Amino acid sequence: MDLFEAIAKRYSHRTPFLDKTVPDADIRKILEAGIQAPSGQNCQTTSFVAVTDPELRKGIAEVLSTPAVKTAPVILVVLSEHQIAPCGMAFEVEDYAASVENILLAVTALGYATVWMDGMTKAPAASAAIGKLLNVPAGKTVRTILPIGVPAEVGEPKPRKAFDERVHYNAF
Repeated sequence: MDLFEAIAKRYSHRTPFLDKTVPDADIRKILEAGIQAPSGQNCQTTSFVAVTDPELRKGIAEVLSTPAVKTAPVILVVLSEHQIAPCGMAFEVEDYAASVENILLAVTALGYATVWMDGMTKAPAASAAIGKLLNVPAGKTVRTILPIGVPAEVGEPKPRKAFDERVHYNAF
């Protein structure tokens, strides 16, 4: 699947996954896409925990109990680290967001599905519980999780506003 097809087909998958494993080679391709994302001042503040162990996935599902999390054969946990770049600014939010978008597109291109779940991980208790479960070191923040797998039912992207409603040339 080419990039523009992946962009057009990507959707947020919140329903169950099939009981099919995701090969390690595909997990690595997906993570490489995240690693290749742009990074402010090249600080590379984003890191990942690929959770494939059934007991750890079950532990995450106890914290974030959704159909997708409960059935995902892989859960990527995206971490950020607050760093001040040489320019005096921090880019951890931008870095992790760019990494996640690359991952969303890679997941789609490989025929899997996922959902960006940072709304649920913004709750300090959820973030802390996942961090403790995975031994995330101090200084790193659990930003989001991405449950990944083969969807039991393929979803559709949500409609977008018209191009002319969102795009203006030269001035608003």
